[in-house]
Amino acid sequence: MSRIVAIDYGKKRTGIAVSDTLQLIANGLTTVPTSELFNFLIDYVKREPVERIIVGQPKQMNYQPSENMKHITPFVNRLKKALPDMPIEFVDERFTSVLAHQAMLEGGLKKKDRQNKALVDEISATIILQSYLESKRI
Repeated sequence: MSRIVAIDYGKKRTGIAVSDTLQLIANGLTTVPTSELFNFLIDYVKREPVERIIVGQPKQMNYQPSENMKHITPFVNRLKKALPDMPIEFVDERFTSVLAHQAMLEGGLKKKDRQNKALVDEISATIILQSYLESKRI
């Protein structure tokens, strides 16, 4: 089987997570500056078997798209042109940052480590991917 990649897109940096080849477990991969995200993903897809890309979709509490969608949509359109055979799906990402902070607390990370925004983004991408993987098993 192949991997699934998830991204937690941000204006400055983007968290990336990847599944194992059996698509059971999500693992944080890295955080990259958003300006380098496109090239990073293209290179990763060339090196690793990737089945699909999951993009965290920011929504407000009333289910309306958040302001960040105006940055995400052009990026996804560019990615679709570069990888026309790659399925790209949106997944609701509400509360992932809160869950990431909670996971960091429960994991016993020190306050300084919990303030690392890059780590929060990577954990958020992992949460997005794990919830996607679990939804496909039901």
